[in-house]
Amino acid sequence: MTSSTFTYDQLFNFSQKVFLAMGCSNDDALLATKVLLSADARGIDSHGIARLSGYVRLWEAKRINSTPDVKIIHETPSTATVDGDSGLGLVVAPKAMQLAIEKARSAGTGWVSVQNSNHFGIAAYHSMMALEEDMIGIAMTNASPLVAPTFSVERLLGTNPICVAVPAGAQPAFVADMATTTAANGKLEILQRKNGVAPLGWIQDKNGAPSTDPHELKTGGALLPLGGDREHGSHKGYALGAIVDIFSAVLSGANYGPWVPPFPAYVSMPTGMPGKGIGHFFGAMRIDAFRPASEFKQHMDQWIERFRAAKTVEGFEKVLIPGDPEREMEGERMVSGIPLVDAVVEDLKSLSERFGVEFG
Repeated sequence: MTSSTFTYDQLFNFSQKVFLAMGCSNDDALLATKVLLSADARGIDSHGIARLSGYVRLWEAKRINSTPDVKIIHETPSTATVDGDSGLGLVVAPKAMQLAIEKARSAGTGWVSVQNSNHFGIAAYHSMMALEEDMIGIAMTNASPLVAPTFSVERLLGTNPICVAVPAGAQPAFVADMATTTAANGKLEILQRKNGVAPLGWIQDKNGAPSTDPHELKTGGALLPLGGDREHGSHKGYALGAIVDIFSAVLSGANYGPWVPPFPAYVSMPTGMPGKGIGHFFGAMRIDAFRPASEFKQHMDQWIERFRAAKTVEGFEKVLIPGDPEREMEGERMVSGIPLVDAVVEDLKSLSERFGVEFG
């Protein structure tokens, strides 16, 4: 499948205008666009502007409130629970993370759970907010149930990502952003657009047999937890996904397990939903609540430098630090542009016509 390249500013201006056309305030449209385009800039194409038409469809289905009243419904000095009022997760999540940071400023650490939200884009954007404050940032969210627990054929969990961002000194920050599945659903969507084949260990068919068909979810198949199968540790990926679900939703009062609202607007909502919307969980930890920040960052630099100097196996140039590929991609794409496959370009052209907003 062919692709076209656009500048960051082109995509930013277009996305912002679409969010404004949906009824978002100027501040919320700007914030949502920053979060959305951070994914494309960092090379996480599955969570960037390719999702914009999906957000629009959820808004048209009245599942996204473009003018939410995001509010605290329970709090202590170091914790809070936030109701996102069905807002864009792209808006609700950074506001909740900012609250966690503010609580960490006064209490040393801050922890915020969120109910009644929607898909929040890439987790890294939110956790990285803490870096500028000399804090460790943590972000996680539950998601549409597409994942079968180990030994099951039922889809009970989402891809449920976790991101931890840790500041360093002279070295770039450590940013570990990962799904708790072998592959995120967005990677399957990319393979579908390219008519590609999925590696073994990503998905299973409706009977639980391994599959390489990226369309398998459409016929009752499921994504697999990190590890792929029991012999390769899928029970650990299952446990990690379950932890995210519990922290994000059971703790906040959001929907969990098979009741998490589906991202595609055309998929019917589950019956008997026990909570409100999608759930997130955020943490901010002030470094100097544990040791002097300058001292910590010096040792983080030493940690990173030692791992970078690790002897590599034949055929590999270097050992990567979590966050390296995304940071390098961002540097490249902010100069050379962001490639979009034809299917995404057509989606954006449809939005252009839908809202009367120029694209390209």
